[in-house]
Amino acid sequence: MLARKSIIPEEFALPGLVSRIHRKPVFRDKINKARFIAKSGSCNLAHKNIREQGRFLQDVFTTLVDLKWRFTLVIFTMTFLCSWLLFAMVWWLVAFGHGDLETTRKGDIQQCVTNVKSFTSAFLFSIEVQVTIGFGHRMITEQCPTAIAVLIFQNIAGLIINAIMLGCIFMKTAQSHRRAETLIFSRNAVIAVRNNRLCFMTRVGDLRKSMIIGAAVRLQVVRKTTTPEGEVIPIHQIDVQTDSAAASNSIFLLAPLIICHTIDKDSPLYDLSAMELQCSDLEVIVILEGVVETTGITTQARTSYITDEIQWGHRFVPIVTEEDGVYSVDYSKFGNTVKVATPRCSARELDEKPSILIQTLQKSELSHQNSLRKRNSMRRNNSMRKGGGNSGSMRRNNSALAIPKVQFFTPETLAQNVAIT
Repeated sequence: MLARKSIIPEEFALPGLVSRIHRKPVFRDKINKARFIAKSGSCNLAHKNIREQGRFLQDVFTTLVDLKWRFTLVIFTMTFLCSWLLFAMVWWLVAFGHGDLETTRKGDIQQCVTNVKSFTSAFLFSIEVQVTIGFGHRMITEQCPTAIAVLIFQNIAGLIINAIMLGCIFMKTAQSHRRAETLIFSRNAVIAVRNNRLCFMTRVGDLRKSMIIGAAVRLQVVRKTTTPEGEVIPIHQIDVQTDSAAASNSIFLLAPLIICHTIDKDSPLYDLSAMELQCSDLEVIVILEGVVETTGITTQARTSYITDEIQWGHRFVPIVTEEDGVYSVDYSKFGNTVKVATPRCSARELDEKPSILIQTLQKSELSHQNSLRKRNSMRRNNSMRKGGGNSGSMRRNNSALAIPKVQFFTPETLAQNVAIT
């Protein structure tokens, strides 16, 4: 049995009408993803369910240095107090065992430690021995070999405690991230055309006059990816090459520099347009590391840029000028940017269709000429309103400011002009 034809023509049916409706491109909503590296350089990472806590005690010195200052000061104070109390107890036991604490003791029998008659006096003597104060009122005698052995052991233990605690305090005050406080990054990164290629750029600077020796910059793109086998990698780190050096990425950080990454076919940003970049959840991490010139300690400064902090079609303003034979840096404009003509397409589309860049630059040039025409017309109107004896001179000046007209010839019109002449 043949199918019955519909009374309504197919082109006016609902599927046909829907297929002809112009649909706007749909972009997925941006996911508010937590950033991996904060703007200050700290890692936004929490360690949970660590079963082997004893591994931290195997490296006590690093654990003490990593603690916060309030915990370090508490441990510093309690360590000395506990050691003084422990050896005070030992000295009290030595005096008790030798019979120095007895009130019926004969005066001709010499004590192990003179004038140690209570736990308080034993505590004071412990502090004098370990801190090497030596007030002279309490002293050890040669009548007790046990006391001599305790004196030697307490001196050795006191030196070890002093070395560990003072070394910990010194390392906390001279930590490398303190130097990184004067290494600054621009608040935003930019993407613009440089040397006819789309480039990702950020600016770094050093506020101190002492230099960073062997400074190197690394870029990484962190994003969530899924492998062809279905494995989800929540933090996939992709190294990005900069244009400073082919191998080491070394820079000479004497003045603020613009770190540039050319978006080529090997870049993770190669397939992203301006709209797709805003909808993506990637994060660009910038790492600057080097050796501090004054201390010789290796330091590292970090920051990151999420998609909201990447400005498409902007360029950093110059901040280094020459004044009276000296180069001057204006840090008030460190993060300032200006808009420039930049294609909104991806780097892949720009490589496949180089005419897009030419058209963008032509549109920018036309808009610049239009703005100049408007400016000149405004000046001409202002001069005509003033009137008076200066009107003729102002007209001559305005005519000089007029933009010359450019006439384009085709081969046919050019041949006709030659024939007429």
